[in-house]
Amino acid sequence: MNYQNRDPLADIGYISISEDICEMIGNFTINPDIMLPIQFPPGAENISTENITWEAIISAMLRLLAYRPDHEHADYFRDFIQAVKPDIKDELTEAGILKAENKDFDLAIEIFMALEGLFTDCTAAKLNLALTYEDRAYQYDKLQKTELSDKYLELAFNAYKRALNSEPSNPGVLYNLAHFHLRRNNFDKARTFFKSFLENSNNPEKLKEAQKIIDEINSSGLQDSLFKEAFDDIKTGREKEGIKKINIFLDKYNDVWNAWFLLGWGYRRLGMYSEGKEAFKKALKLHEPLPDTLNELAICLMELGELDESFKKLQYALEMEPENTKVISNMGIVLLKMGKENDAVRYFKIVLEIDKNDEMAQKYIDMIHK
Repeated sequence: MNYQNRDPLADIGYISISEDICEMIGNFTINPDIMLPIQFPPGAENISTENITWEAIISAMLRLLAYRPDHEHADYFRDFIQAVKPDIKDELTEAGILKAENKDFDLAIEIFMALEGLFTDCTAAKLNLALTYEDRAYQYDKLQKTELSDKYLELAFNAYKRALNSEPSNPGVLYNLAHFHLRRNNFDKARTFFKSFLENSNNPEKLKEAQKIIDEINSSGLQDSLFKEAFDDIKTGREKEGIKKINIFLDKYNDVWNAWFLLGWGYRRLGMYSEGKEAFKKALKLHEPLPDTLNELAICLMELGELDESFKKLQYALEMEPENTKVISNMGIVLLKMGKENDAVRYFKIVLEIDKNDEMAQKYIDMIHK
């Protein structure tokens, strides 16, 4: 359920239990003086007795711990839940991961928030929450909802910080936080966390990857503040300023593929598709093809009317990432421009099969059917 526009605790009420109930659950004793939370039906002021179950009470406790971990009876609720459901950590973790994999991000986020509220020192809960916030942010970014994307990236960063405070040398936290900064083109911080990862991990494959990224940052000038400034300018709609800065950067570091990608991105956002096409082609010469580069080049080709070549680039990107909904959606758009409406609808439906909440794909299907 999406709680962005409503109070997630609006339906939570409290019930009292008989004073003569002092039931023991393992080593835990129920305290009749503490009212128990329960979720009421929407708009209801009362709840029928058949709806009062331990499951309903625990569900309400978990939601309280997710959104009000400082509740006055939070510790009692934690003890209560763990006494009644001793395996709940594993159950919730599996459920949260499954929801995230199915792109039901809002429910996954609530599950991991509840886990963090229930097990306050659990690093894994904080890390899973951070990763899910990131996935949610990139979904909004794909829909060009920049404000919401930035909001969830900030939530992800704060969750990473809590995980790092909980366990400063945890390899999983260090590795994912390094990639978080890498994706945001904050190369200096990415390098710092990759270095810490090298000191704390024994995973040969990831150690090799981390060292390779560190070496690339060191040798390519990516730690230069000019690159980050150019990225921030382009991302926030100051494309002309960003293009000027990245061109200055390229005067010093002409063989950095990331810089050519950034230049192409700036041109593409300005509608300068010929310039964008050439920049992305240069990026592809300097680095092995990546889905994002191919996708951006395909957009420029599409806008220039080179539809067959655009579709080929998207097919290549899809071979690398078969469930990349951004690529599949653009394939649908190219087919639509070719006049192949039925084929376009098929691609948009594939997007919705992967991500049922993809608004853009649904919008195109509705437009075609009209």
